Amino acid sequence: MSGFKGGCLCGTGHGTHIVIPEDAFSLVGDVKVYDRPADSGNVVSRAFCPECGSAIYSTNSGMPGMCFPRASSLDDPDMIAPTMVVYASRAASWDYVDPDLPSFDTVPQGGPEAAIADHS
Repeated sequence: MSGFKGGCLCGTGHGTHIVIPEDAFSLVGDVKVYDRPADSGNVVSRAFCPECGSAIYSTNSGMPGMCFPRASSLDDPDMIAPTMVVYASRAASWDYVDPDLPSFDTVPQGGPEAAIADHS
């Protein structure tokens, strides 16, 4: 593939995550979890279906007690709507970013916790 520099290839321009308390999240079935350091130095644990590889949820060591299910893993993804855009500076030129949503080039000042509190 021309221009590939390594790392992870994804099939989307972005991923929509829901932020909920970990104790409000339940899962039926098994997942395979991969840990990787985030830009912040925190560890992000991403859980995938071991059969098809679909992303299910993630956790972040910098936000203990919180869980980030992928909207694409819901039975009805239309039940949620995006409220902010993070890492907008990494968006592909063809990926539409709603100009009416709060947008952050990378991690919001004060971290994700501050952005969630400021925009909830």
